[in-house]
Amino acid sequence: MKVSGKTKVLGLLGFPVEHSLSPAMHNTAFEKLGLDCCYVTFLVKPELVRDAVKSIRALNLAGVNVTVPHKEKVIPFLDKVSKEASFIGAVNTIVNANGKLTGYNTDGRGFMRSLSEAKIPVNKKNVLIIGAGGASRAIGYYLCQNVSKLLLYDIDKKKAGKLIKDLNKIRGNVSFFGSQPSVLSSQLEDVDIIINATPLGLKKGDPLPINANLLREKHVVCDLIYKNTPLLQKASGKGCKTLNGLGMLLWQGVFAFELWTGKKPPVDVMRKSLRLATEALTQNL
Repeated sequence: MKVSGKTKVLGLLGFPVEHSLSPAMHNTAFEKLGLDCCYVTFLVKPELVRDAVKSIRALNLAGVNVTVPHKEKVIPFLDKVSKEASFIGAVNTIVNANGKLTGYNTDGRGFMRSLSEAKIPVNKKNVLIIGAGGASRAIGYYLCQNVSKLLLYDIDKKKAGKLIKDLNKIRGNVSFFGSQPSVLSSQLEDVDIIINATPLGLKKGDPLPINANLLREKHVVCDLIYKNTPLLQKASGKGCKTLNGLGMLLWQGVFAFELWTGKKPPVDVMRKSLRLATEALTQNL
């Protein structure tokens, strides 16, 4: 990659960002298309989010991605926010158009595309999301518009209730599955797809977000974490179809790339770079 005075700079705002796979994905895509752009990471402490957003204009960055814990905090400092990002309450992509900053959220669309690519239909299905945080809000925005019934489980009943109320403004097919672990140990017969939208499984020694003994071959089990988590390993052993979060990461990046450049990115090149970066990261852990 050759960097010149004309190179457009994009990046990722987050804390931490050291293990991000996005630079590999985007830089290989820029190189493949011959675009004079580069993508880097920016470690931004929570108390400096406002300054970081202002620096997008000051440094004339073409755009950025935003990751935890800043997705919600950047919104007040933007000029405009898309309809879906406003509803979700989180931004993962910012576009700088001549100093005007617009926020988008491509996470939900990325997840839905990953389901489609994996040939996992959601129409007329009953879907359970474990966790009611920002990721659940992003995917729930799209899922509730397509599934027969959307169920939410979270130990924080208040947070789950707020999300359910908001999603039901869209269609009215969202309900509370429960807030106690014992609930997840009861009836899953009516559930077709189970999605882990919590961080459980990211660290070694994490408990499973659901009792694996309750899984049946008919269940499709998804995890928004990029790797093959213990949950997915257990589910696979039960004969379930499984899907990790790597596809969601890929497609949210594809949609962000399109917003920044106005061009169709080389998806296969981005996919390969993610796979190689994931393998390298796994070896170094």
